[in-house]
Order: sequence, then C-alpha cells, then structure tokens
Amino acid sequence: MGFKTLRVSIAWARIFPNGDELEPNEAGLKFYDGLFKELKDSNIEPLVTLSHYEMPLHLVDKYDGWASRELIGFFVRYAKVCFKRYSHLVKYWLTFNEIDSVFRHSFTTMGIVEEKYSSKKEAEKVIYQALHHQFVASALATKYAHEIIPGSQVGCMITKTLTYPETCNPDDILLAQADNRNNFFYSDVQILGKYPKHVLIYLKNNNMDIEMAEGDEAILKSYTVDFLSFSYYMSMVQSVNANQREKVGGNLVTGVKNPYLPISEWGWQVDPKGLRVAMIDLYDRYGLPLWIVENGIGAYDKVESDGTILDDYRIEYFKTHFEQIALAIEQGVECMGYTSWGCIDIVSASTSQMTKRYGFIHVDLDDLNNGTYQRRKKKSFEWYKKVIATNGADLSNG
Repeated sequence: MGFKTLRVSIAWARIFPNGDELEPNEAGLKFYDGLFKELKDSNIEPLVTLSHYEMPLHLVDKYDGWASRELIGFFVRYAKVCFKRYSHLVKYWLTFNEIDSVFRHSFTTMGIVEEKYSSKKEAEKVIYQALHHQFVASALATKYAHEIIPGSQVGCMITKTLTYPETCNPDDILLAQADNRNNFFYSDVQILGKYPKHVLIYLKNNNMDIEMAEGDEAILKSYTVDFLSFSYYMSMVQSVNANQREKVGGNLVTGVKNPYLPISEWGWQVDPKGLRVAMIDLYDRYGLPLWIVENGIGAYDKVESDGTILDDYRIEYFKTHFEQIALAIEQGVECMGYTSWGCIDIVSASTSQMTKRYGFIHVDLDDLNNGTYQRRKKKSFEWYKKVIATNGADLSNG
C-alpha cells in the first residue's frame, strides 16, 4: 500500500513479563528488533506506543495496578530499556494510549478493579490517584526519551470526545462545555504541565486528597510532550432533556442522537466536520503539532461471488474525513501525521466481533473463529494506496 508510517505498540509484558523484574526478557526485545528493522528496510516510520491496554497482570495482582506509586519506577525502567534498544530505529513515541479512558474502563487502562473498593466514591479517588501516577510516569518517560534518543519526539494520546450542545439553551451549552473541558484535562496536564484549576477544585470539594510526592509538580512542568495525538471516531450531543431524547452509542459511551448526522451499523455518529472542529480547537489551545492516530469505521463487508469487496462506504468515510483535515490545515493547523484504525481486519475491541471490520484487507474469519484466514484486498485498498502516493491530493473514487 505504500505506507509511510505505521502505528504499533510494544507489549510491556513481552519485555518484562511480570513488570517488576530487574532485567528485561531478551526474546521479547529481539521480537521488536525484527519488527522495527523490517519497517526501516521498507521505509516505514514507526510510531510506537509504550502502553496500549496490556500492562503485565502481575502488577495488578501484587500492586493493585497504577494505584501503587511503585508502578512509576517499573514503567520508567521499561521505557528506558525500549529507548536504549531501539534508539536507532524509532524516533516517534507515545506513552499511554487514550489515557482519558480511565473512567470508561479503569481495569483495561490502569489495572484498577473497582469492585474491590467499598464505594464508588472510594474507587473514583483511587482512579484519580492512579491517573496521577501515569501522568508522572509519562513525563519521566518523555524526559528519558529526549536524553537517550537525540531528536526523538514524544506525544500524549487522548480520545477526542467532541461534544455539541443540543440547542442554544445556555444550560445545554454549559453541559457540553463541561464535557469538552473534562476531555481537555488529560492533555492539559501533559502539554501545559499542570492540573487545571477546575480539576483541583473538584478534588478538594469531594475530599479526594491525591498524594503527590515532592517534585511531582516540577516533573510535570519540566517534561511536557512534543505533540498531541488522538483518536477520533464520532461526536456527541449533550442536552438538559437527555432523558427524553433518543440515544446512540459508540466507543463505550452513549449520548443524545444528533439528527444531522448519519449513524454507522453500530450506532456511531459519523461526523467528518467534527474532526475539523476538534483539530482547530486542539491546535488553538496548545499550538502543538497534531497526529491523528485512530480514525475509521466498523462495517459489515460482503465478499462478492468473484471475491471482490466493494466497500465504497469505507472510501466515502475516509474521503470526507480527509477533506476536513485538509481544510483544517488550510486554516493553520499543523498536522504531522495520520494513521487509520486499522490496516487489516482484526477482532473489534469494543464488541469482540470479527464481523465489525475496519481494515483495507479482509480476513476470512467470522465471530466464532470459523474461516480460512484468507486475505483479500478490499476496493478501499487500492484507493488508500493512491491517497498515500499523492499525499492526499487525489481522493477520487475511480
């Protein structure tokens, strides 16, 4: 397809199987030697995520996940090993995937088992504490990446959950503003180097005394990221009358249905212009380059009798989103890269389905693991190959 970049992740447990060992697993390191060398030989620039929902389970069982401050040291040790080993092969790094997902799925994101705590309030406090530990670990990883790999760049990664007010009712606007403000929280800490005041006020008003070690604030301030990466799949709507409105869901969140937008087969609101809104908002707020690292549509794909897969709906999805990216760039936004979700059909994380397909390459498997594993290029394969070759100049479907 002519990929210029590929986003991949290193599985922490491949390098440190338990997470708290003093020495890394050489076999795991060699696995990524091969992967990154192959990418380099193919002139593909890797964008590498250090932690993408796969922390060693031992760190959950023994330390209660990121609730323990000890995980900062374990993560930094792991990150430094990766930086030293792959310094000649990897320039671009991300620390934590969708760090804002802590309240959507705390176990997946940080190994927190909410059910073990006596109340929802206690669990919330633990989640904020764990989040603080991740913020500090991310900042320290950024520090060591810059020291170990000259010219390296480190980015944070958030889910961009753009929220619109349902109406011009000020109450609707305030609800939407609160959602968007909360979404900015995670990138504020990693880019501006400090907690927003509204978060500190919330913690104080709710008697959540987050333990911050001496020097933590200086670490957050001193080692901010170089760029902002984010996933974007859909926009949301807030309303004071939400209980009386039709709801839609997607990406593990639900909201009021937007009557102006089409909806995917899984209830995700398709909003290309929302991506331009998000890009402008993020760039105006931070002034850092943006990297869209997840964007795509899950759909049922039909294999025709001649073996072709005519996924024009996928081409249309990407085409309309790329057009909005181009308009954002024309309006001054710096966009350093784009990687779709995903390249080849895999099991969908949100629904555990194989038939919810995202890729440009079809894999012959169904939801019960029946199939031949045969790969087939979809129509979108050749289209996206042309888009890459022309750097987005040719978006025609022909």
